[in-house]
Amino acid sequence: MNSKPKPELNPISLKDRMKILRQEMPENPPNERNKNFKEVNLGYELELTKVEAHRCLQCSSPACVKGCPVGVKVREFIELILAGDYLAAAAKIREDNVLPAITGRVCPQEDQCEGTCIVGKKNSSVAIGNLERFVADYERKVGKVGLPQRAKLTGKRVAIVGSGPAALSCSGDLVQKGHDVTVFEALHEIGGVLIYGIPEFRLPKDIVREEVENLKKMGVDFQTNVVVGRTVTIDELLNDEGYDAVFIATGAGLPQFLGIPGENLNGVYSANEFLTRVNLMRAYRFPEYDEPVYDVRGKDVVVVGGGNTAMDAVRTAKRLGANRAIIVYRRSEIEMPARKEEIKHAKEEGIEFMLLTNPVEFIDDGNGWLKAMKLIKMELGEPDESGRRSPVPVSGSEFEVPISAAIIATGTRANPLVQSTTPDLKTTRKGYIEVRDKTLKTSKKGVFAGGDIVTGGATVILAMGAGRTAAASIHEYLTGGIW
Repeated sequence: MNSKPKPELNPISLKDRMKILRQEMPENPPNERNKNFKEVNLGYELELTKVEAHRCLQCSSPACVKGCPVGVKVREFIELILAGDYLAAAAKIREDNVLPAITGRVCPQEDQCEGTCIVGKKNSSVAIGNLERFVADYERKVGKVGLPQRAKLTGKRVAIVGSGPAALSCSGDLVQKGHDVTVFEALHEIGGVLIYGIPEFRLPKDIVREEVENLKKMGVDFQTNVVVGRTVTIDELLNDEGYDAVFIATGAGLPQFLGIPGENLNGVYSANEFLTRVNLMRAYRFPEYDEPVYDVRGKDVVVVGGGNTAMDAVRTAKRLGANRAIIVYRRSEIEMPARKEEIKHAKEEGIEFMLLTNPVEFIDDGNGWLKAMKLIKMELGEPDESGRRSPVPVSGSEFEVPISAAIIATGTRANPLVQSTTPDLKTTRKGYIEVRDKTLKTSKKGVFAGGDIVTGGATVILAMGAGRTAAASIHEYLTGGIW
């Protein structure tokens, strides 16, 4: 395709394009969706897609591409939408992003490609994520997925540990370059956080499974129920199993608790455990499946935290039938790290927000079960290391709230299993794997690492960006032999 914009594809003048309002995504009604796990966002129809695509200015040097962690060629795929070639548009995205139906749904575009869109300086940014989702869904519906071509086989073998977004992105790039790739997953289903962490109403599991099937068609081999560090070690993969390189992408799945009295009571969950039980063990399809979580129907549930995981957990509790589903967050809404869309959706669905409030204690009913939560009011002081104002307790402001379940969503840490069984693998003070920034090489020859196991908890698309960086470095190592 000609790299220059084709003016005839968009006959609307630049001035008039700037006046077109952003086309909002249709949604299921709040008072219906908060009782089921159907997808909240319904996707664009064709007419909305056409109008939104016409808003693109077709910049000669697109800032949106620079804002994308995986470098999707935004202008080019939107040009293909304008030309009416939706399959080619999807194929164009797949050149850089092997999971477009996923990122079109869960990527925080407002902080990345859309955050750098020129249109956003005078109007709302072009809805790049919605357009991406449209073409990805279109190719799924017509059954013609445009998978990238695979290069001549190199004979080199790469093992990838974990099957989350960093792993999937890396595997897609490496098989395209002709390497044999095997992905090892500890659980019984492929997808990592995409499967066990993100609820069905935000990311339907069938979407993830279809994208995994596409990677299989490209040549990626997936092995489940393999716990690297127990079933097999990194050294055994390299020395006994004959792999030429290893990419560690195990994520940061170790729950982080509050360290307050009563956290061991029945009815207190980590968000990881709660969401995994709901997603992977299908609690969202009760009574078709046995409910592997505490029955919250008609009861009051608190979720502690203000990020996307907290929003996922509290909205899930509401859908499971909670009477009250409450967010407790120690700062104000301005400081909340969750996406604005997720906060908006939560409010629409009847989620209560208890802001500038912090837990002090979980209270026992006398039989080892949670019956209430003691909290204290907070006020904001000076900014901390993250740039957000530090919460300070207000003396004498303690109060109690009766609850039946509490879910802690205040972050995660690195699972130490792989590191503890790989003695020459250097880690940081917090247990994350040390890498060289630009190459993602670790201290151990032939071993690379990326995603949350290096950075700590981040977004799907940033993990995918790390996967692409790792794939490029691994390819250079395998073809050049220099460490």
